[in-house]
Amino acid sequence: MTVDSAPLAPTVWWARTSDADSRLLHLLDEGELARNARFRQQADRDRHLLGRSLARLALADLAGCPPEKVTFDLRCRSCEDKERTGARGGDAEPHGKPHPSGPAQGLEISVSHSGDWVGLAVSEGVPVGIDVEGVSAARDVEGLADYTLAEAERRAWLLLPAEERVSAFFGYWARKEALLKATGLGLSGGLRRVAVSPPHTPARLLSWEGGGGPDAAWLSDLDRGADYRSALAVLTDRPVEVVVRSPRDTAALLGS
Repeated sequence: MTVDSAPLAPTVWWARTSDADSRLLHLLDEGELARNARFRQQADRDRHLLGRSLARLALADLAGCPPEKVTFDLRCRSCEDKERTGARGGDAEPHGKPHPSGPAQGLEISVSHSGDWVGLAVSEGVPVGIDVEGVSAARDVEGLADYTLAEAERRAWLLLPAEERVSAFFGYWARKEALLKATGLGLSGGLRRVAVSPPHTPARLLSWEGGGGPDAAWLSDLDRGADYRSALAVLTDRPVEVVVRSPRDTAALLGS
């Protein structure tokens, strides 16, 4: 096996919102602390705290440095594209996908949260995207489908038994957003532009309308139980073998 064909091994960490603790606040920098304080709901503060602290600890472990040495550059690919064409000024507050800098430069991360869960994906040198979605029949799934699903996806979705559609919808969403997050576009990239295989089949990227799509993408579902749908995207044509850390591993990392 050549080096180029060796499997990539991105790592996925899962934390429950109950893992949030004020003692983790020392891991946030000044800007992150300010943003955390702006969240009105405690649950949102907990998710943000866990996402940032878990990312900093995991990256520090890989880079072999203290957590406080790990920094992030926030870059929004959509805004960067607009700036290159002169369609947007450059005075907005930094936002977008976090790119590790300092000793952790070269590593890639993605963070997602929904309900009780915060997920972190880490890879070495290859863009990665993770998404988790809570399955909720209370949301207007029919309405959401209009601007989330591509035409072929919507037709396949409507053929499903009515009792399966809510879960399947969030399966579509998780797969599509994982891909958009991996590219750095996020939701601004347009969910309907991305077409994926139906949730009851193996995960695959089928098409990408317009520019900005990846040259290659590996996609897979992640198991978070019946109440959630989750997916991981890695922008590579190499084999991928995901390493999923146990809740005990996450608790140990957060306690370090």
